[in-house]
Amino acid sequence: MAQSILDTTSGASTGTLVVTEPLNFWAGKRVKPREEKNAEPVFEPATGRVLCQLVPCGAEDVEEAIQSAHSAYVKWSKMSGMERARVMLEAARIIRERREKIAKLEVMNNGKCITEALVDVDVACQTMEFYAGMAGTLTGQHIQLPGGAFAYTRREALGVCVGIGAFNYPFQISVTKSAPALACGNAMVFKPSPMTPLTALVMAEIYKEAGVPDGLFCVVQGGAETGTLLCHHPKVAKVSFTGSVPTGKKVMEMSAKGVKQVTLELGGKSPLIIFKDCDLENAIRGALMANFLTQGQVCCNGTRVFVQREIMPQFLEEVVKRTKAISVGDPLLDGTRMGALISKPQLDKALGFVTKAKKEGAKALCGGDPFVPTDPKLKGGYFMSPCVLENCRDDMTCVKEEIFGPVMSVLSFDSEDEVIQRANNTTYGLASGVFTRDISRAHRVAERLEAGTCFINNYNNSPVEMPFGGYKMSGFGRENGQVTIEYYSQLKTVVVELGDVENHF
Repeated sequence: MAQSILDTTSGASTGTLVVTEPLNFWAGKRVKPREEKNAEPVFEPATGRVLCQLVPCGAEDVEEAIQSAHSAYVKWSKMSGMERARVMLEAARIIRERREKIAKLEVMNNGKCITEALVDVDVACQTMEFYAGMAGTLTGQHIQLPGGAFAYTRREALGVCVGIGAFNYPFQISVTKSAPALACGNAMVFKPSPMTPLTALVMAEIYKEAGVPDGLFCVVQGGAETGTLLCHHPKVAKVSFTGSVPTGKKVMEMSAKGVKQVTLELGGKSPLIIFKDCDLENAIRGALMANFLTQGQVCCNGTRVFVQREIMPQFLEEVVKRTKAISVGDPLLDGTRMGALISKPQLDKALGFVTKAKKEGAKALCGGDPFVPTDPKLKGGYFMSPCVLENCRDDMTCVKEEIFGPVMSVLSFDSEDEVIQRANNTTYGLASGVFTRDISRAHRVAERLEAGTCFINNYNNSPVEMPFGGYKMSGFGRENGQVTIEYYSQLKTVVVELGDVENHF
C-alpha cells in the first residue's frame, strides 16, 4: 500500500504542511480524479496558507466509487456480525495507536486546538468499538401464528450508503456515519466537507489496513455538484447528511426522487437556561462549554443563554472574566484553548453578527474582534476573540440566527413558563440545557423543551451510547446509540406456513 497521508505530518508544525497526494479513495487505494479541473485551494485556518488543492469528483469518478462500494457490500453483507466486529475492532485499535498523528492532521486542516482534536479521535475510537459490539447482536423476532404457522423478521443491510460530512468534526463524523453503517453490513461512500478533506482519507486507509473488502469505505471529494451526483445515484440506498438547513433541504429533495432513506443532522440555535437556584460555578462552566468549543462552530451549541434576572450580575462578571482568559493562538500548542475559525468568509460572517448585534442594541462585554497572534506565521490566520453579548433581545439577529462562531448571547428571564415559551420560539430544535438544583423543575423543563437533546446541569456531553438528533428544522433521524442501527438497516418479514393453504376460490 502507498505511504499513508499521516506520514506527511511527521515533523510538521503549524504553517509547514503541504499535501500533494490524491485525496480520493476507492477500490482500496488513493485515486486521482479523471479530469483534474476546477481545483479549489484548501487552506490551513491557523495561517491562511494553502494546504493542498482539491479537485472535485465528476460523474465518472462517482460512478467508479459507487460501483466499488457495491462490490464490497456484496461481500461484507454476507459476513456474520462477529466477523464484521473483528475487523471493526482492529480499525479501532489502529485509530488508538495513531491518535496523536490523526489529531495533529485534524488541527492543521480544521483549526481547532489539539486538546479538542485528541478528544475527537478518542470519541471516534469509542464509536467504532461501540458499533463493533453491536454488529453481532443484530437479531430478528419470532412470531407464532395460528395452526403452527409462524413468522420471523430479519434485520438486513440497506446497501450502499452515502455520508456527507461537515467541517467542524471531520474525522469524528467519518466514523459516526460509517461505523453503524458497516456494523449493519452496508458499504459507505463518504464525501467530506471540501474545506476539510484530509482526515476522512486517513479513515479510509485505516479501514483498508484493518481488513475490510476493497471499496467498503470510499472517499470522494467535492462540493455541491459531487453531492448532487451521489444523492441522485440509483445504487445509493441512503444518505446521511450533516450540515446547514438549506443544504439539508436540497439533500432531502434530491434523495426523495429515488425514495432513498435520509438522516439529516442540521443546524441549531439552542437555549441554555440557568435558574437562580443553580450551582453557579457549574452553570458558568456549562455556558463556556456550550459556546466556545471548536471556536463556536458546533451545531448543538447553547448560544442563547437565558439567565434568571437575580443572578445575572454574578454570572456576567465571572463568565466575562473566564472568556477573556481563554488562550487563543497556535492550535498545535498544548496551552491553546481556542484555535482559528475554518475560513476567512466564516470569520467575517461571525464578526458581522457581532457588529449587527451592537447596532441592534446589544453590548459586547468582551471580544468580538479579529485576533492577531504575536507569532508571525499566524498573522494570516482566521482568529477571533471570544465574545459575550449582553442586553440581548429575542428579536435580535444574533439571537435568532446560527452564527457558528465564538459568540455567546445572554438574555435575562423572570419565570419558568416565560423562559420555556421563549426558548421554544425558534425553528430549530437540536439541543437545549437547564441548570437548577430543583430536580422536579429540571425534568419538568426537559419535558417541555422542543429539542432532540436536553442537558441537565451539564452541556455538550454527548457520548456514543446516547442518541443524537434534532426536532423541527434541525433534522430527523438519529446518530449514535443503539437506535441508529434502525436507520442503517431494514426489516424483512418471513411468513412460514406448515399446513395446507386455505383456498377461497
